[in-house]
Amino acid sequence: MLRIKTLPDVPRWASVAAHAVPLVVLPAGLWRLALAFGLPVVVYSPYSDPNAGQLTYMIALTVGAELLAFLTLGLVRSWGEVFLGRRVNPRVATNAALAGAVGLFAAGGWSAYAQWAGLAGDDMVLTTAQQALFLACYVPLVVVWPALLAAVAVAYHRRRVRS
Repeated sequence: MLRIKTLPDVPRWASVAAHAVPLVVLPAGLWRLALAFGLPVVVYSPYSDPNAGQLTYMIALTVGAELLAFLTLGLVRSWGEVFLGRRVNPRVATNAALAGAVGLFAAGGWSAYAQWAGLAGDDMVLTTAQQALFLACYVPLVVVWPALLAAVAVAYHRRRVRS
């Protein structure tokens, strides 16, 4: 049985949700890296044959997203309560997490709207199979990640403010 290490007063569902976040973000990063390194995830994209700047951007975006996803673990681990010997203000941590969730929801909503309204200006060409792969990789990023982050943030706030 998989044992997830968290604090004793953290609800099991919150612990599982926090640990799931990096895994939810991973497929989009892998898709982006596949694009960057020339794997056939698109027929054509401005990034199909990236220059050094675009490659650096895609790698940095992937690593940055994963690092932000891992911060969710701080809401269920001891380093989210005491960091570098100092007590973490629960309101600051909660507000930062909820702001992140709102930002992710907004970015996902805007992206969906821009695609629907033809505002995206995206020159990406995909086959049906590539479109399905793209959606399978990106929908969790823009729908599941912010929902899990918001739920775990609320659980963190309830647990920390009452103690």
